[in-house]
Amino acid sequence: MTSEAIGADELAELLTTRAKTGRVIAALAGAPGSGKSTLAEALVETLNTRQPGCAAVLPMDGFHYDDLYLVPAGLRPRKGAPETFDVGGLAHVLKRLRARDEAFVAVPVFDRSLEIARAGARLIPAEVPIIVAEGNYLLLDRSPWSGLRPLFDVTVMVDVPEEILRERLTARWQGYGLSEAEIAWKLDGNDLPNGRVIRDESAPADYRILSG
Repeated sequence: MTSEAIGADELAELLTTRAKTGRVIAALAGAPGSGKSTLAEALVETLNTRQPGCAAVLPMDGFHYDDLYLVPAGLRPRKGAPETFDVGGLAHVLKRLRARDEAFVAVPVFDRSLEIARAGARLIPAEVPIIVAEGNYLLLDRSPWSGLRPLFDVTVMVDVPEEILRERLTARWQGYGLSEAEIAWKLDGNDLPNGRVIRDESAPADYRILSG
């Protein structure tokens, strides 16, 4: 199945239409550096400008395992790989959001400057009809990630060539003051291999957004 190309404005219209009959949860997936987080925030800002309080972002990165587990487990160098996330916790939150039977759901948000997830950092009220979940592995077609697919109403893959990902990720890690050697490891030891997993092992999305 080939995903249909869609633009950001078209996606906003689609979600607005779908939300007229109830809460809609969209999955926005993509490789590290694809711009999915920026796109998700811009999409929600656009929707909330049109109708205040109608949309919220659910970031997958908030479900990173903490270093208190990753270090003794030997997974700290691979932080950001599929096995370093609490997929069950994310699934539980998505089910709570779908049930829409609580006044609000508190969700974690990842603080990249500190490399930790802040629990309960964002509250998503029950009256918000559009949830944009964003993250690398939301469409990964392997257990346990594949169990998330039925929890999404709309799926979108952000498609970016690897050479552009390399440029963006290099700039990202330079901004955090990493050395050339540290950046080389981040890119070729973790980020870009993870990006290839997303490219090669994700289930087909309903739509794709071309970026870069």
